[in-house]
Amino acid sequence: MFFTRKPLGLPTAAEALPGRPTAIPTAASHVVSGHPLKGPYPPGLRTAVFALGCFWGAERKFWQQPGVYVTAVGYVAGLTPNPTYEEVCSGYTGHTEAVLVVFDPAIVSYEALLKLFFESHDPTQGMRQGNDVGTQYRSGIYLTDVDQDAPAKAAKAAYESALRSRGFGPVTTEIAPLETFYFAEDGHQQYLAKNPDGYCGLGGTGVACPIGTGIAAR
Repeated sequence: MFFTRKPLGLPTAAEALPGRPTAIPTAASHVVSGHPLKGPYPPGLRTAVFALGCFWGAERKFWQQPGVYVTAVGYVAGLTPNPTYEEVCSGYTGHTEAVLVVFDPAIVSYEALLKLFFESHDPTQGMRQGNDVGTQYRSGIYLTDVDQDAPAKAAKAAYESALRSRGFGPVTTEIAPLETFYFAEDGHQQYLAKNPDGYCGLGGTGVACPIGTGIAAR
């Protein structure tokens, strides 16, 4: 189905596509780790959700991180229930492309994941990442636990200060509670493991995120 791309603004409820009542089919397991994509996950593991541009390259950043049990790509922070990739890319669902990260806090802290998130993209670009332009590429941290709110906001403030000292503009990363994570289609899960020479549009700023220098990791 062909969709006309919406201008760079989030749709209203009246403009949003209707979606569907049932989930889009996806993979059962992670092609790298073999772990179940949707769980159940072992006791003691935590979840985090990040959006940092095209989710193909973003997911690889996190599955390569020691302490991460499984990752998955999907769509968050929109209006349309159970959207497809094509619908999200139209701009008429309001979603952004995101990565679900299931991690062991005994091995890697949430703060370490925040540092990886910020340093892996340019969070000052608004509705884009580099050549990837659209609302689905906006930067975001979606909270799966109330304990994630304070460290996420502290990391954002610290990184914005570091970026401003190097001439960058304000950080546009949105921080909000996660409402629903819609798993993307099978072909998008672990895309760069299946297609090692595939497209990756991620590009960081080259500025370190100062977690660990004034922000205590748990």
